[in-house]
Amino acid sequence: QVQLVESGGGLVQAGGSLRLSCAASGSIRSINAMGWYRQAPGKQRELVARITRAGSTNYADSVKGRFTISRDNAKNTVYLQMNSLVPEDTAVYYCHAASWAGSTYWGQGTQVTVSS
Repeated sequence: QVQLVESGGGLVQAGGSLRLSCAASGSIRSINAMGWYRQAPGKQRELVARITRAGSTNYADSVKGRFTISRDNAKNTVYLQMNSLVPEDTAVYYCHAASWAGSTYWGQGTQVTVSS
């Protein structure tokens, strides 16, 4: 099993920045990819950014150039640096981990609110 604990959400004005962190514990060696998803009210959960253990990344088109995902394997932590935030980024952000065997794990979610 893997446990994920997010931190770093909050309220920020448009144009501002936030950094989310997600610390993993448990069966760490089983994890390959980690990433962030978000879900806004009335919308489906969507992928924001993802990074593999080897460091390969992919991003949603809507956040390219503004968000950066990074990973510290020694600390079992993944980060999401969010710059130039816009109100459309308002959502609950969920940390996600996928194991080599195909199991998936989710954090409890952290609210990000961007005011205009």
